[in-house]
Amino acid sequence: MTRMVAIAAATATWIAGAAIAEIKPMEVVFEDGAITKSLSGAAGNPDVGADIMNKGAGNCIACHQVTALEHLPFHGEIGPSLDGAADRWTEGELRGIVANAKEWFPDTMMPAFYKTEGFVRLGNAYTGKAHEGDVAPLLTAQQVEDVVAFLMTLKEE
Repeated sequence: MTRMVAIAAATATWIAGAAIAEIKPMEVVFEDGAITKSLSGAAGNPDVGADIMNKGAGNCIACHQVTALEHLPFHGEIGPSLDGAADRWTEGELRGIVANAKEWFPDTMMPAFYKTEGFVRLGNAYTGKAHEGDVAPLLTAQQVEDVVAFLMTLKEE
């Protein structure tokens, strides 16, 4: 699917699901590791998702190699290449992996990007002290959707 077709499909999905409310992190329902419904109630933007892959709380390329982002420096080799991700997993499976990869891969080092409780020894930034107060997810519901939209463009050629 070309990028324009993917964007058109995402737009159609967004229009159809515009009335759906955001699913909060602790209300997420995993079905065999997948999350079948949009977390934000809106479709993701693959261009925004590509940007999240490179910086901020996403920074996926710190661990993964992505040929479509080869113009960016410092791709990691800890996680598998994400080339062809859309051929290996469904949209719901990718959403589940991004939200909480431990649902798929229990021993992974990949952080749960859409989780707010159930952590072990959660620290307070770099202070060495325990975290106090509520925990925000690393990515918002819409950012998860944006990353998933980008990942859905990664097909084998």
